[in-house]
Amino acid sequence: MAAGVETTTMGLDHRKLGMWTFLGSEFLFFGAFVSAYLLYLDTTAGGPGVEIFDIPFTSISSFVLLMSSLTMVLAHHAHAQGDLRRMRLWILATAGQGAVFLGGQVFEFNVFVREGLTISESPFASSFYVLTGFHGMHVFVGILLLMSVYVLSLIGKIKPTQHVKTEMIGLYWHFVDIVWVVIFTVVYLIPEIAVLE
Repeated sequence: MAAGVETTTMGLDHRKLGMWTFLGSEFLFFGAFVSAYLLYLDTTAGGPGVEIFDIPFTSISSFVLLMSSLTMVLAHHAHAQGDLRRMRLWILATAGQGAVFLGGQVFEFNVFVREGLTISESPFASSFYVLTGFHGMHVFVGILLLMSVYVLSLIGKIKPTQHVKTEMIGLYWHFVDIVWVVIFTVVYLIPEIAVLE
């Protein structure tokens, strides 16, 4: 443990404990939104429902987001080795993949609106947009955090020995990816399997 870093009685860095506590509270938020979505799944008010989802397109976006977890691990590993140049490269790759995912989500939302699935169309539509939009907001915040680390490392505010800062961003980013796996499964895959049956 670095000198001057406060730890809990179990030796855990206070910053990490704070991040884990924050992520735990975020899981509760997402749990509530997923529950609302499932509750309103069949309340389309005669409007479009899950049948308009483009599973192949969303699968590609999901793959890109999940691969960003790998580049995030590589960024933290490079920082832990004191290699800020490689760390910055992997940070940019992670942020870029997050931006591709967000671009796909914006495109998808535009298609859905053109097909009549607006946020006020039905309880199903509202719960869908709130859940996926809330996640998209988290991806956007993650990109801002990644770019902050990138810029701060360029101007010398983040040193090669301060890899816990990259680790903290990594925890947040992995959380965003894990939540998307749950959302993708519940929102896109399970209804598709039910339709096939």
